[in-house]
Formats: sequence, structure tokens, C-alpha cells
Amino acid sequence: MGAQDWSEDENDAIVADYFAMLIDDIAGRPYNKAEHNRALQELIGRSRGSIEFKHCNISAAMKGFGLPLLSGYLPRFNFQMSLAEAIARWLAKRPDWLDAQHPAQMVFAEAAPLFVGIAPTLRNAPPPEETQQLQAVAQRFDAAGRDERNRALGKAGEERAFHHERVSLRQAGRDDLARRVRWVSAEDGDGAGYDIHSFTPEGKVRLIEVKTTNGWERTPFHISRNELQVADENRDTWHLFRIYNFVREPRAFELRPPLDAHVTLTPTSFQASFH
Repeated sequence: MGAQDWSEDENDAIVADYFAMLIDDIAGRPYNKAEHNRALQELIGRSRGSIEFKHCNISAAMKGFGLPLLSGYLPRFNFQMSLAEAIARWLAKRPDWLDAQHPAQMVFAEAAPLFVGIAPTLRNAPPPEETQQLQAVAQRFDAAGRDERNRALGKAGEERAFHHERVSLRQAGRDDLARRVRWVSAEDGDGAGYDIHSFTPEGKVRLIEVKTTNGWERTPFHISRNELQVADENRDTWHLFRIYNFVREPRAFELRPPLDAHVTLTPTSFQASFH
């Protein structure tokens, strides 16, 4: 093993340290990065600078996983896949670690509307250089699937979008329409092909499918065959409302059909029917 190579045990140790600080960081609890660094120096025998650089590598890998980053450690890319594997090992042992960090439900009804920006595919700029490496991590470790299976995250995102629609309409002077906004998936169950039935201030229907992640804006997401069909059948009214960075400072953008103008749609499973 070369002098710069990190062993599996070393990667596991620094990843565990990163998550320990991240949990405190998200919760707003004080922690001391210098003390963490010194403890790691004693544990694994690496230098202060080497440990700091590796923490930045972890931030880069975390973007690929669609997870929040530790403040102060800007992502440094071209990391080894072995580091991503260490993150995956940590997550496998603690699959629900982030659920307790989501904002309380009572906050949503009182929150200001979300900042809704321009979708990354509609900006006059190429994708970041690191996108390919992050997509490789997201695909290998199924970042989209983890978000899809996280019912607490999905429900919290839908609730945040529901209140966003109501507040936006009230601010536009349309209290009458705000009262008619429905959280369809909560009231009627899944299957409609959208989560929220809302309106524009002019009274036009908005059918909103919410997709939520704690990761960055280009984190992949799952979309069902039914959702795609409903989107295609309702091109004038259907909206995909993508919420990202949810646990930190939620932001959003919207995509309109056809979705394959913005994203690559990759089959991930097949229905098997008997002969």
C-alpha cells in the first residue's frame, strides 16, 4: 500500500468522525473540528492536513449519495471509490440516522414560501465537471432508491410543498384558491400520479408531483410509470416539484413535461408475468 493510500479501517474511522460532526452540525450543537482532528491523528497516525483533505473528499462523495454536507469542508473531487464504500458501510448500519433531523411538521404551516429557482437543465451553463463522478456514486449506491424508500422524507417534502402552495396563493391575494389546495396523496392515497392539486393565481390547475432529497439539485430521483403517464396526459397542468437540500435550507425548482427533455429515464425494474 502506497504512502498516500488509506486503509479500510482508516476510511471507516474518518467517515464515522465526519458523521459525528455532521449530526451535531445539522442539530445546531457545538463541536470542535480541531479536537476531532487531533483525536483522529492519534487514532490513525495521519497528519492534520491529510485528515482535513480527506474530510473534503468525504464532502464530495456525500454529494453523490444525495446527503447533506458538513459545513466548512468544501468538496474535493477525484476521490477513491473506496471512500464511498466506507460511507455506504456507515449508512448500512444506521439507515435512519437522518430522520430525526427533519424539520418539525408544525413549522411548515408557518414557513415562508420556498425559494423556487431555475432548473439546472434550463440554465445557460454546462453541468459541473464533477457531475460524472457523482452520478457514478449515485448509481452504484442507489441514492434515488434510498430517497424513494425514505417515507418520512417524502411525506415531509410533500407537506412542505403543500404549505408553499397555500402561502403563495394567499400572498397573491387568492385566499379562495388557497383554501381549495388539496394534499391528494395524503387524503386519497398514492396512485393519482401527482401529490398536490393546486392552482396558479389566475386559477389554472397545477398538478404537482413532489420529489424530495437532502442532497444537491442534481441528485437522481425515482419516478413511476404511472407518474410519467399522468405527466404526459396532462402536459399543460402537471409539474414535477423538486425540493433539494431539504434538511438544511430547502430550495426547489420545477420541471415540466416531457421530462426526458431534462433527465435521462433509466429502467430500474421490470414486471415479470408468467407465460
